[in-house]
Amino acid sequence: MRGNDTVKNDIEQAAKAIRAGDRVALARAITLVESAKPHDQASAQALLERLLQHTGKSVRVGISGVPGAGKSTLIDQLGLNLVAQGHKVAVLAVDPTSSRTGGSILGDKTRMGRLAAEPSAFIRPSPAGDSLGGVTKSTRETIALAEAAGNDVVLVETVGVGQSETAVANMVDIFVVVAIPGAGDELQGIKRGLLELADIIAVNKADGDQVERANRAAMEYRTALHILAAGHPNWDPQVLTLSARDNQGLDALWAKIEERHQAFKASGALAVRRADQAAAWMREIFEQRLLADFKGGRRAARHFQDLEDKVRRGEMTPAAAAQELGRLAGTKEAD
Repeated sequence: MRGNDTVKNDIEQAAKAIRAGDRVALARAITLVESAKPHDQASAQALLERLLQHTGKSVRVGISGVPGAGKSTLIDQLGLNLVAQGHKVAVLAVDPTSSRTGGSILGDKTRMGRLAAEPSAFIRPSPAGDSLGGVTKSTRETIALAEAAGNDVVLVETVGVGQSETAVANMVDIFVVVAIPGAGDELQGIKRGLLELADIIAVNKADGDQVERANRAAMEYRTALHILAAGHPNWDPQVLTLSARDNQGLDALWAKIEERHQAFKASGALAVRRADQAAAWMREIFEQRLLADFKGGRRAARHFQDLEDKVRRGEMTPAAAAQELGRLAGTKEAD
């Protein structure tokens, strides 16, 4: 068994390597935070504590949208543009998960081949697993690690397959929704809840014979957002058209992202948003660990399985079973 001094030295060396921009060390650290093993989790938290003062200095951008909207193509080209401007870019591409193997299905790193070859870019595809919101349970930690490695732009691409996108909106500074023209009723192509989270809507594929349809779609989104924003005086989402394929409109998109980020920062809203996100992160981790600790008790684990079996057989309502679990959690029966 390795001694505490050895573990501390390993963590210190990993922290130094990450701060120096070592991409292999960064990838290993992300693997560590994604691990469910208690020992790995302890090491991961120690590493994050060591790096905490070096985080928080990036522009965090969430990118979502309906399947086929061209999110990966957009990120690939936008990332190349940013690297050319001197930025260091990290892309956290969360893929749908195979129910058989548990691995990523789409392979975003393959679909961002040009950006993946850039020394100033880091792409990390991760399976979403059973996490809602199109993000993994460790996405927040991964953002922090990417920032500590010197990446001043972090792009988080979500699954975008109909799950709640509130999770990613609660861990980024700017939330961009990618839409496409010609999908029938434009407002049916993207759900209202997703629109309400957007800071910017980017209508992609405005190229070839799709330009007119893209402009029409943008106008419809502006109308819809005007109606939705009526009850939110401090919310003013922007709508842009662009072509990721032809690299048209991406500079305008980034300019709008920077403009919004600077405005949030100057007003103090960014600091408040990040503070709220950190508190939400704490609550989420606490709830996960509370459940894990409860199920870890021998009697509690047995009760949990018994109640779940009753719910599955229709012998007990989910609400009644949850209430019973809550009662058990407040007694010594869980031990």
